[in-house]
Amino acid sequence: MKLDPNEYRVVLACAPTRISDKAGGEATNCSYGQTACRYRYPTSDPRSQENLLRLESRPKGQPNGGWTLVREMCGPDQVPPGVPVPQVPTLAQIQTAFKRLPFSKPTVSIQPVGNVTLVNLPTYYRATWPGDAGLEPGETSKPVKLLSWNVEFRIMAQSYDFHYGDGQSSGPTSDAGGVYPDGGIRHTYQATSKGAQVTVDAKLTAQYRANGGDWQDIDAVADLQDEPVTTLVVKEARARLVTH
Repeated sequence: MKLDPNEYRVVLACAPTRISDKAGGEATNCSYGQTACRYRYPTSDPRSQENLLRLESRPKGQPNGGWTLVREMCGPDQVPPGVPVPQVPTLAQIQTAFKRLPFSKPTVSIQPVGNVTLVNLPTYYRATWPGDAGLEPGETSKPVKLLSWNVEFRIMAQSYDFHYGDGQSSGPTSDAGGVYPDGGIRHTYQATSKGAQVTVDAKLTAQYRANGGDWQDIDAVADLQDEPVTTLVVKEARARLVTH
């Protein structure tokens, strides 16, 4: 049997972000290797969720020789026996880790203050984050260990949907609301209520980075559930004339 004169390695198919990324033009944009397979195969194909890997070779006995591409592949199925596969999480695994983070949940603060408003009076709403141990927009998670990578997540708001407790809502918006007179989330009630249940449905997204590298978009959304309820009383103001 003829012996193979080459040695092989398998690496994640990173791509250069810029020619000057690192000395020698080393590829640093590894999000390419984590997303390319989704464009090569339909979502029904398991290979669409795999990393894009590069099988490379060089002559044996040339430890300083350059590596030559043999083929690219989605997943490790075509890796020759005995060639180690890099322990790199797929983007799908990173997205799953993001959705499992401990998030805070916003409440709704309302003006007029005191959680009492009037029929036909514009009422203002704002999503308020509690500042507890959970993660909220603007914060960065502690590193999460995924295979050989330490992954951090930088949290961002994707959308808010304010529900006013009378069957009406704002619909998804990037506006977190505000206070009188400039707040962009406002609603006018047409009928009284002893307990309008006001909530905000928040969806979060993030950027991630691995091992202190560049931040990359995660292309995933965490839809928070069971956000706290603010009970609002809607009254009707009546004017009357009196004699003294």
